[in-house]
Amino acid sequence: MLVGGAVRDLVADRQPVDWDVATDARPEAVVERFPGSAWHNRFGTVTVTVAGAPVEITSYRREDGYADRRRPDRVAFGAALVEDLGRRDFTINAMAWRPSDLGVGDGALVDPFGGRSDLAAGILRAVGDPDRRFSEDALRLVRAVRFASRFALRIDLTTERAIRRHAELAAGVSGERVRDELRRLLADPDAPPSAAFGLMERLGLLEVLLPELASLRGVPQGKRLPGDALDHSLRTVDLLPADDPELRLAGLLHDLGKATTLEDGHFIGHEQVGAELAGAIADRLRLPTTAAHRITRLVRHHMVADRPDWTDAAVRRFVRRVGRDLVEDLLRLRLADEIASGSDDRAEDRAAALRGRIAAAVDGAPLETRQLAVDGHALIGALDLPPSPRIGALLDRLLEATLEDPSLNTRSSLLDLARRLAAEPSDRG
Repeated sequence: MLVGGAVRDLVADRQPVDWDVATDARPEAVVERFPGSAWHNRFGTVTVTVAGAPVEITSYRREDGYADRRRPDRVAFGAALVEDLGRRDFTINAMAWRPSDLGVGDGALVDPFGGRSDLAAGILRAVGDPDRRFSEDALRLVRAVRFASRFALRIDLTTERAIRRHAELAAGVSGERVRDELRRLLADPDAPPSAAFGLMERLGLLEVLLPELASLRGVPQGKRLPGDALDHSLRTVDLLPADDPELRLAGLLHDLGKATTLEDGHFIGHEQVGAELAGAIADRLRLPTTAAHRITRLVRHHMVADRPDWTDAAVRRFVRRVGRDLVEDLLRLRLADEIASGSDDRAEDRAAALRGRIAAAVDGAPLETRQLAVDGHALIGALDLPPSPRIGALLDRLLEATLEDPSLNTRSSLLDLARRLAAEPSDRG
């Protein structure tokens, strides 16, 4: 029996991403039927590899008691199909397809809760009692927003009222589970994130899950476009690509510091404050270290612009400071930020000019000591110095010199410079 999201997607004329199967057979019988399969949890889910892809087969079950508001305390196999569907979150996810002839794809839709008609009517409705559904698993509060956004559904009034009543329960959901839902929301190419986060705010979930972002409501943004700093942040995230949800998250969070730094019409240091807040959110959501570092750096440096006083050496120092890997992301974020602020129609030209300016300034220039024409061993041999922290300090000074003048990055020039630096009284200690 095909169940859950795959059936929903097929009914909605979408290509399913995952294929889930349910059966009246107990888990041990499924494992016996499929040698090499794995029964890996107490919920009766057996993973079977079909044509190189994993397929999850779950035994029909009843559930009872949700002390941690996530997992049932008791699971009993042997339920009927309708009972199994009745424990699911929303009617659109509580459908099944019973095959009659797999060879030609014939079968019947099993839809005891009206999921198909809800999809057709554009409604998201909880299965049964919504208060019970959200009390069982508070992540369903966030999933409601994602499904409503993904399928352009209006949340049924009874379901919506229950979400509002239980919004505070979302604070108890683990960071990893919230992170995964937000990532799916940000990675959706067909649904603008602004609509989802706007819905999250109206339901009372935004201030529970991302209070730093919710604090931007009412913070003035400027007069070129209507709305406040939160509206601006939501416009920014919509302008960034769905295939890079980390960059979209950086766009969502880039102005967090504005909530506390407004002074005399300016947001002094908001990028630094914002980076600290973004780092706290990354910790709370248990983001991987590399993703957290990328996002906080983007927020910290998102105000990058081609300033009149920027020399080529200053450009190179900036790129060294933020990391060459971040430059293109910064330019994309900056362009989205400008357009979302109501910038004039030359924003893309300015971004292209800055991209060219940076590319020209760093072309062939060393930005790290490992890119110098000499290394520590060369300095030890040429200067007759012992290995010590002094060698690293000399390399740093050589790099600083080449940032100012990349033509110095030759072995002979750097060794000559190193000899002069090593002879300075301050360097000799």
